Amino acid sequence: MFQSQTRQGTNFPSKMCYIRENNNVRGRLLYFPYFFLTINCSSPVAISPKQLEMALSLSTSLMCKAQKSLLSGSVSSLPRSLNSQSRSSFRLSGNFRPSFFSLSLPLQKYQNVLQPPRRRQTLTTRCLFTGIVEEMGQVKDLGPVEDGFTLKITAKTVLEDVHLGDSIAVNGTCLTVTDFDKGLSEFTVGLAPETLRKTSLIELRVGSKVNLERAVGPTGRMGGHFVQGHVDGTGEIVSMEPEGDSLWIKVRTKREILRYVVPKGFIAVDGTSLTVVDVNDEEGWFSFMLVAYTQEKIVVPLKQVGQKVNLEVDILGKYVERLLSSGFVESIKSS
Repeated sequence: MFQSQTRQGTNFPSKMCYIRENNNVRGRLLYFPYFFLTINCSSPVAISPKQLEMALSLSTSLMCKAQKSLLSGSVSSLPRSLNSQSRSSFRLSGNFRPSFFSLSLPLQKYQNVLQPPRRRQTLTTRCLFTGIVEEMGQVKDLGPVEDGFTLKITAKTVLEDVHLGDSIAVNGTCLTVTDFDKGLSEFTVGLAPETLRKTSLIELRVGSKVNLERAVGPTGRMGGHFVQGHVDGTGEIVSMEPEGDSLWIKVRTKREILRYVVPKGFIAVDGTSLTVVDVNDEEGWFSFMLVAYTQEKIVVPLKQVGQKVNLEVDILGKYVERLLSSGFVESIKSS
């Protein structure tokens, strides 16, 4: 019933599958991998779930493994649009009406309808960063939504192997990718009200630069230190002083955060792994130095005195404090 051929004369990779009956073309199935699926019929025709699965196999090398339940059942009519609630029960089968009928599925937005399953993620790939910024992205759009805030960022490097649900550190804040478009070099993340309260992301505007880093994989290099993307709080830049081609920056923060900051120790500033130079507990600030190369790769030098930065202290300091306060060390001494 189906005959497949490669579609020519288009800028997108696509496959065409003709629906034939008694050597007569009754319709066609057009498939753009990762974009959309369209079924057009020139006359009434019934397509079974098995036939449609065969057609998709002919139209693309990708097999429909993720949602085979979508290829079962039968309905007499199909909706012209889908939403997140209807996709789980929608059935790609039934009696298709003549010529005027056209069914289009936006595969990019509803990726689990026909795309193969997304890679399985682990705690390592989701929740650990190194503090080595991969690139600076730019805020393209931001605004409130029903349950929070949405942020759209243009980037290139972090989109090379991006998947829906991946974790990307934006100025040191671990955020989940909710949508992306490699053609437009952009991705979208959601921000909860608590995230806006605890971080400096509320100060972002369209055009703002942001530090970006993908979660490190199990075979990745640990060039900085263990960064979780869980911002402890914010700090305020109180001074920026050049010395040669280097830049000295002093940040004031709360004492609850400063207690974990030690000279020559690590701290993540807007997601950048930096070495603390000096700490002043009385005045409530710490300082660090940026070499010329680092100044060109991160957003901190683009900020001004008085602006906020996200801070995440070295997690090891918290564990040591917890261990000492638990009495574990004393129990070892007395044993």
